Parts: sequence; structure tokens; C-alpha cells
Amino acid sequence: MDALLAQARDGLRRLDPHETRAAVAAGALLIDTRTDVQRERQGDLPGAIVIDRTVLEWRLDPASPNRIPEATGYDRVIIVVCRQGYSSSLAAASLRALGLHNATDLAGGVEAWLAAGLRMASTPADIRF
Repeated sequence: MDALLAQARDGLRRLDPHETRAAVAAGALLIDTRTDVQRERQGDLPGAIVIDRTVLEWRLDPASPNRIPEATGYDRVIIVVCRQGYSSSLAAASLRALGLHNATDLAGGVEAWLAAGLRMASTPADIRF
């Protein structure tokens, strides 16, 4: 698993929580792949779109008939977030393999976000199916 994770992260410029917040403010898509239980325990990220990991590629590929409206092009900056920053690296690598070359992830996941003292959302999550 360590080798697969290292391969997935090869070429990724992973973002820290403050870089992530700045990128979202500049128009990046923040995609939260955590489970309902994890989001219930940790809270929701401001500005994030929640997409189940099982359909992530279909929702973000601009050529997919099942894409979300925000999946406007292969140059779009996409930041994937999970609880600790492991599965998000694998998801970002998968998106890059689809041609979304600006896909990356939040290093350390939501745990790093919380440790950095950044606030969580005060409004309900934007959940997409």
C-alpha cells in the first residue's frame, strides 16, 4: 500500500490547509469524499461539494454525461479531501489519469484543517449524488 500511495502522490503538489483555503477562494473546487459518519463527527468544510468516492470520476470528468455543473473543463483546479489525506491522494491520482491535470489533495485531510484552527461550515453540506 505504501508503494501505491507513493506512486499516486508522485507529481502531486499537495496543499496544506491554508493553501487549500486560498485556492478555494480563487475558484478551485473543493471535493469532500468523507463518509456521512466522518462528516457528522468532524463537521463540513466551507465551500466543499460532497461527492461519494464511488462516483467521483463520473461527477468530475467534463466529458461525462453524469458530471456536476462545476466540472467545466480539464484545467479546473480540483482539491480532494478525506479524513486524513490518504484516500484523497489516490482519488486525485485517478482524476489526473482522466486528464484533470490540476487535481490534487489536502495533505493531512480534515484532521490537518482542524489542527490548523480553520473553521468548519456553519451551513449544511452541498451533497451531490
